[in-house]
Amino acid sequence: MAQDNYRKIKLLKLLELLRMDTDEQHPMTTNQICARLDEMGIICDRRTLSKDIALLNEQGYEVMDTTVGHEKGYYVEDRSFSIPELKILMDAVQAASFITKKKTEELLEKISVLGGSHQAEILKGNIVNFKTTKHSNEQIFYNVDALEQAIDQQKKVLFRYFDLNEQGQKVYRRDGHRYVVEPIALVFNEDNYYMLCYSSRHQKTSTYRVDRMESVTVLEDAITDTAIALKAEIGP
Repeated sequence: MAQDNYRKIKLLKLLELLRMDTDEQHPMTTNQICARLDEMGIICDRRTLSKDIALLNEQGYEVMDTTVGHEKGYYVEDRSFSIPELKILMDAVQAASFITKKKTEELLEKISVLGGSHQAEILKGNIVNFKTTKHSNEQIFYNVDALEQAIDQQKKVLFRYFDLNEQGQKVYRRDGHRYVVEPIALVFNEDNYYMLCYSSRHQKTSTYRVDRMESVTVLEDAITDTAIALKAEIGP
């Protein structure tokens, strides 16, 4: 059993190495791969490597081979996103004002490496600096996560809602008393996320800017049939 686990770890590390550090222009030779795996504490030689590559190909991972000098080289070309697609995603993150400066940098780093380490440097070097005023509220990502959970589970949510005065200070609506609503959908409009929801108390729908919501809590209470019907009208 221990040997089987070691083999699985070896294959995972090999695939991870090939996906991150190789492409058609940057194949990695047998000796280079064995050396890199050795640095990770994975024992590998030329004979076992060729068998491991063959096994990955049998499982549909499409590890390509080529000649590098007098050696055989390997690379992975097929990835989930093409370079132009990654560039579009990175530009969208840069241009979005609701994403904070800190989170923008984190997302750009994560997106860039999806193209492999070699393309990551090219992508980061070609970043366009949009003149976008970024939000400072990091809470928006936690809010989105909680609201998506509530919408999926058809649960009510509890939160406080605020505006910003001329000095950029929070001014809570309803004197800080919490809202209880039934979330229906998250809507992106004019560079902001909004929660579309239904209020049983007022029997009407409302929208709230997600970055102006605070202390979002998913409740155990299920949303009403009216909210479910409204959600169905909107569709998936």
